[in-house]
Amino acid sequence: MTESQDFAALNEEYADKRPKDLIRHALEQHDAIAVSFSGAEDVVLIDMAVKIRPDVDIFTLDTGRLHPETYEFIEAVRKHYGIKIDIRTPEQQALQALVNEKGLFSFYEDGHQECCGVRKIAPLKAKLATLDAWITGQRHDQSQTRSDVPLIQADTTFAGANGSLTKYNPLANWTSAQVWEYIKVFDVPYNKLHQQGFVSIGCQPCTRPVLPNQHEREGRWWWEGSGHKECGLHAGNLISKG
Repeated sequence: MTESQDFAALNEEYADKRPKDLIRHALEQHDAIAVSFSGAEDVVLIDMAVKIRPDVDIFTLDTGRLHPETYEFIEAVRKHYGIKIDIRTPEQQALQALVNEKGLFSFYEDGHQECCGVRKIAPLKAKLATLDAWITGQRHDQSQTRSDVPLIQADTTFAGANGSLTKYNPLANWTSAQVWEYIKVFDVPYNKLHQQGFVSIGCQPCTRPVLPNQHEREGRWWWEGSGHKECGLHAGNLISKG
């Protein structure tokens, strides 16, 4: 896909199509493309993608602070689909420096961005530098900062050395209810933490269950203000809407 690609036209074309149709289009357009798997509901993307291309590149970020249930889930997904999952970990020297200087829970005092930068953003950048497109599980109903996420966009935040990176969000128009209906119908594996009140699942120290009628992102970084519910993986969502 070239930089002159009309993303607006593509978004209009795929607005009423199935997520699987967009995934198929993405896989046909790019050789260096991967599915981002966070260990939560976006396992639906894996189910759809492997039915199109069994050897599709799938990656996840192991921050070193995930719940035991999440590690078990990642392994269950690997075995269920018979796939390889590229597990990306933090750069050891940077992580060692952070922990030695600030300890293991500095994010409770000075915010989660620095820790996320070392444990998530840097490994993500390293992976995306090898790609020209990636597929994510972002949805409009996940948070206010994601309410305008398009199906297809130029990712200017993480564009690599070639200056071009396309980001596909096939589930953008789906609701949480639709995702879970798919999981039930197609017997897709899911994280056991979902049965314990967890909706949005991240690192163990930074995630907790939500109460009835609470928004799912309220379970993430709950000690911070409501405007800081992103770790930076989808930094483009935070652009001011004026």
